Amino acid sequence: MSTVTRRQAIVLSSTFVGGMLAAPALATGRAKVVVVGGGFGGVSAARELRAIDPSIEVTLVVDSDSYSTCPFSNLVIAGEKPMSAITFGYDGLAAVGVVIRQGMATRIDADRRVVVLEDGDELAFDRAIVSPGIELKYGTVPGYDEAAATRMPHAWKAGAQTELLRDQLAAMRPGGTFVMSVPDNPYRCPPGPYERASLVAWYLSRHNPTAKIVIVDGKDTFSKQSLFQQAWKERYPGMITHVPFAESGGVTEVDPATLEVRTPFETFKGDVVNFIPPQRAAAVAANSGLTGTGEWCQIDQATFESLIVPHVHVLGDAAIVGDMPKSGFSASVQGGVCAHVVAALLRGEEPPQGVLLNTCYSLVSPDYGISVAGVYRLNDERLLKSVEGSGGNSPLEVADGFRQAEADHARDWYATQTSRLFR
Repeated sequence: MSTVTRRQAIVLSSTFVGGMLAAPALATGRAKVVVVGGGFGGVSAARELRAIDPSIEVTLVVDSDSYSTCPFSNLVIAGEKPMSAITFGYDGLAAVGVVIRQGMATRIDADRRVVVLEDGDELAFDRAIVSPGIELKYGTVPGYDEAAATRMPHAWKAGAQTELLRDQLAAMRPGGTFVMSVPDNPYRCPPGPYERASLVAWYLSRHNPTAKIVIVDGKDTFSKQSLFQQAWKERYPGMITHVPFAESGGVTEVDPATLEVRTPFETFKGDVVNFIPPQRAAAVAANSGLTGTGEWCQIDQATFESLIVPHVHVLGDAAIVGDMPKSGFSASVQGGVCAHVVAALLRGEEPPQGVLLNTCYSLVSPDYGISVAGVYRLNDERLLKSVEGSGGNSPLEVADGFRQAEADHARDWYATQTSRLFR
């Protein structure tokens, strides 16, 4: 990295959000904001709104009484952490005055300004913030549906699927093959599949050293590719094979009964198959018209307000947010910024603008970390674009101890983020 280091990016992102807390309180009556989504983006927005102005009535709609993070879920699959270590409740938000409403949000009625819940209840809002995450596109690949996910888990939403894949990996026969299918862009957490392959290799190298990993990719290149491939040669020589789209032609069909992943040129048979399907914005976004005729939400990237549905702001994995990747850190930073935008709009003021940051760590093993960071600023077309000369990958050539330090930074980042948001 040239301008902003990975550790500086964490500090700067906190400074940016914290530095805006001096915004004046609402001059008029009690405003209502409903936040949909209990992950990094929604929790960040809800907590920040309460910090900006406690007179704002903030309701957070969550579909469960706890949230398991996708970040660090690969460590659960590799047996290095229990699910409890990545699962958090919402008591911390309730303690600062956020109203927690458990239930599935099915639709946002912008004309009436209400969020409609699955049980028929309606939550009125002056403005809504939506960070609902992704929907898995079952049925896109013949043979892969919700039932198939019990045989070929995706584990791309942390929870029961994470534990299922962990248990299948632990039960894999000696010398078996772990097949992973990765979709084409865009999808949640671009480097996530390759971190997973790395940590599965770390597990296998200790418990099943003659096993193999095959990655059947829906694209030819991937995030942090040179760093991952260098690490695989160093740590897991001969164990991981990456098959790019150009060599396979892409997955055309899967057979859960035989654990086969079929392409035009070759059929890959696994003892364990981790099939990550294509994705789109969560159902509540599509049901509310936020995706228009597409699969992702289009927003004004200066305010996060939908370009289609007024008074509704969308962030995180469900939205296209300029050059920012779909990551937990991105969603968290966007949530904080969006909170300040919404508070300003409720006051009738011009929304603030700032620099947004993202840092994405990946673990090749618990003691070997790599990272990429980005800095994003609005251009004249109101698009969040990467700042030239900023960010970048960690270097290929490093001094002794550097990869261990990056792994430590990854753990620090996770502890800081989850403590700030959920505790």
